[in-house]
Amino acid sequence: MLEKLRERLQAHTPRRLVTELPQAAVLLPIVTRAEPTLLFTRRAGHLKQHSGQVAFPGGKWEPGDADLLATALREAEEEIALPPGNVDLVGRLGDLISLHGIAVTPYVGLIPPDLPLRADPGELDAIFEVPLSHFLEDRRTHTDVIPVDGRPHYVPSYRAGDHVIWGLSAMMLVELLVEGFGSRISLYHEPAEGWLCHYPARRTAARTLTASTTRTV
Repeated sequence: MLEKLRERLQAHTPRRLVTELPQAAVLLPIVTRAEPTLLFTRRAGHLKQHSGQVAFPGGKWEPGDADLLATALREAEEEIALPPGNVDLVGRLGDLISLHGIAVTPYVGLIPPDLPLRADPGELDAIFEVPLSHFLEDRRTHTDVIPVDGRPHYVPSYRAGDHVIWGLSAMMLVELLVEGFGSRISLYHEPAEGWLCHYPARRTAARTLTASTTRTV
């Protein structure tokens, strides 16, 4: 399963954005258990932005970072004490633009199970894992309909215990499922069943792009 993921992502050509917006990078860590899981974090409640939201480890690019992959690995080490040497990079996903006007580059890496990870209390309230099967079986609670530049995006929202996975993280997750595992989930087609939660229309903040469509959540 995970070797097939590596093959598929290495053959994937992700969307790249050329923009003057601030840049950030995140790591989607897949834990190589007998039943593989995806690792998430929950932002600390005292933060001014994204407090209490589920996210992947990551953050803004800093001048000392050699590239955006270095950003993702540095942030993962700072946030959850994940040593970069324990990350087996398997691929990259398409760039996205956040609601706050930041261009985000996601990377996918495999990590061993049962590492002594710990959440930085200054940034996180929790670290948790969800079996990949939960998403591959598309156990969404509902679908968020987010119009971006006049086009509706049907973004799944998942619940794992007390955690809700939605928005930008869910959009990254969908690309991982589609490109890495051959899932038929789509951001551009209304689901056949389930209820829809509609959000106000949004416009992208990118200036110059290499693709005609930009996703912003």
